Amino acid sequence: MKKIFCSLMLFFLVSAGCAPIISRQLRKEISRDITFKEVIKDPGIYKGKVVLLSGIILGSKNRKEGTLIEMLQKPADMEGRPKDVDESDGRFLALYDGYLDTAIYSRGREAVAAGEIKGKRTLPLGEIEYAYPLILIREIHLFKAKKEGRFHPYPYPYWWYPPWGWYPYWYPW
Repeated sequence: MKKIFCSLMLFFLVSAGCAPIISRQLRKEISRDITFKEVIKDPGIYKGKVVLLSGIILGSKNRKEGTLIEMLQKPADMEGRPKDVDESDGRFLALYDGYLDTAIYSRGREAVAAGEIKGKRTLPLGEIEYAYPLILIREIHLFKAKKEGRFHPYPYPYWWYPPWGWYPYWYPW
């Protein structure tokens, strides 16, 4: 009985941690052979293709056409979350056909968007004109914000105490 219970608990823990962030149906449509580096060079070639892009939100605006999100592309880790690296192939615009609260989809949040490439849109970026690839969002996943601060394995200032008590050579017998 104990083995069955442990097996079931392990199964539920593993399956809960591996839940996909994008639906199975949409994942089947994603063109995995297309990289963002290729898309940013000429988005028109890949018009109509479905891609999965992760990144950091730089800003979002609600417009008549929907919510327009400007994102800085970042490489994704195994769960799809943008990696915390100083590496990017550029920026892109993600358009959601509907309303998203810009207070939630705000600057600095990590997200992954799956959608269809619609071409490019040129907008001012500082003193230059920047050609953004435009993605029409079919699904978007916003990751929970990371907590700031340092990790302390023991309550400060008692970090030198071992977890089993004061004496370091304590044995259970």
